[in-house]
Amino acid sequence: MRKSGMQGLFVLVTMVALWAEPAELPFHYEGLEPKKAGFVELSMMDQERNEYATSLVRIALAGVHEGKASEASLERARKLMALALHLSPRNREGLVANYQLKRGLLPEKKEADYSEAVFAKLLMTRAKLLKESEGENDRLLGRCFVELAAELDPRNEDAIYLSETQRLDEGPVDWSQLTD
Repeated sequence: MRKSGMQGLFVLVTMVALWAEPAELPFHYEGLEPKKAGFVELSMMDQERNEYATSLVRIALAGVHEGKASEASLERARKLMALALHLSPRNREGLVANYQLKRGLLPEKKEADYSEAVFAKLLMTRAKLLKESEGENDRLLGRCFVELAAELDPRNEDAIYLSETQRLDEGPVDWSQLTD
């Protein structure tokens, strides 16, 4: 009787495992290798840099969850996380998410402090100050923020206009300098 009980338990466990949805989605994510801040000299305080980085990571992961880890959602997340880790290379959420995604694990979704539309407005406000700065890194970050603001909120006409005029005048932002 004991042997048949064990066999029944084995069959039951096997059936439950087959019916259960897989814990992780199969996907490929090319991890980032942040070594130091890409924006060494900025007019932003470290705390502000870290807060922007955390928001970027949370928005990136929300997009991955919403897009069910599609190639497009992972590509967008990689861009946002690259910017986050260049702003704050020791950002906890950025480092953890990058590590997990590299290993094919979908990180836990955490609620962002801002909706994408609100964060886009915040990016636009900060971008205007950065672009007025004399520092080359400030101006590059300002350009990144403007382009991201238009991407995050495609209904924000001010962000779109500034992004498009920026693209016409200076060309698109070369994200590969952050992601590669």
